Amino acid sequence: MDKVEVREREVLLLHPRNTVIVTCCTPDGRPNAITIAWFTPLSLKPPLVAISVAPRRYSHDLISRTEEFVINVPTMDMLKHVWICGTKSGKEVNKIRECGFTLEPSSKVRPPSIKECVANLECKVVNKLTVGDHTLFIGEVVAARVAKGVFDGVFDVLKVKHVLHIGYDRFTTTANEVKKGGF
Repeated sequence: MDKVEVREREVLLLHPRNTVIVTCCTPDGRPNAITIAWFTPLSLKPPLVAISVAPRRYSHDLISRTEEFVINVPTMDMLKHVWICGTKSGKEVNKIRECGFTLEPSSKVRPPSIKECVANLECKVVNKLTVGDHTLFIGEVVAARVAKGVFDGVFDVLKVKHVLHIGYDRFTTTANEVKKGGF
């Protein structure tokens, strides 16, 4: 296989990436949302995840101050909302209202969960690291919910079409094909 050298935006070679909408809030409870494709699970016991947020983002300040966030898993039919939450600033726009989200109280953290999303993971920040031009917020999942009938230890990707960010303004989703390993 012939290859060419990549000298800019090298990390986009790791895309497509599952894309989520993270909710956070001000210390007095005013909610905000941000689209994140740079996140990852870190540990099963305890359940740890990490999200990567640029310090210039409004949500960075909110998460730093409250030390809580919710990872909301959207589906492809929510792509317009994913785009709005990723391209507009919560300092200037009420993204929750513009998207028409139904917010639900979370059970263990202050930021609300988005009802329209297929899953919600409530997280408390246990550590944060400066990593280049972003901050990695490491959160312990203290509560999680998922829509009935789509998860039995893994998502049924024939029922749930995750939003996968390819890069820039391009997205895709899962195919109608599932293969098992163990060849």
